[in-house]
Amino acid sequence: MDKRKIILYNPHLKEYARQLRNDSTRTEIFLWLKLKGKQMYGYDFHRQKPIDNYILDFFCYELMLGIEVDGYSHQFLEVYHKDGIKEKRMNELGITVLRFSDEEVLKDMENVIRAIEFFIYEQEQHTPNPFNS
Repeated sequence: MDKRKIILYNPHLKEYARQLRNDSTRTEIFLWLKLKGKQMYGYDFHRQKPIDNYILDFFCYELMLGIEVDGYSHQFLEVYHKDGIKEKRMNELGITVLRFSDEEVLKDMENVIRAIEFFIYEQEQHTPNPFNS
């Protein structure tokens, strides 16, 4: 029996999320090529996923994992502050957020993938996957 927790989202974000998918940054596309099609240990990731009043760059429901790729604008204090509020809300919903900079994704993809794999390993060690039962 599927015991998925329903995560609501603001329906007004649906069209905006579609636009973001169509206008993905080079960095998002680069990471998406590693996540799509259940390449990451069979886990299904979605991109530009509306959750609550936010949109996560990448989201895996089974892992309750959000991945954010932060471009240049995320260095500004106002954007950094908004990122903190978004991350706090995701945590309240039971979602862990991993953040990577554009530079990390473009120049150090091996360690980005390693960090995601480590998260998955830790989850699998501590949480039996109800979707495999």
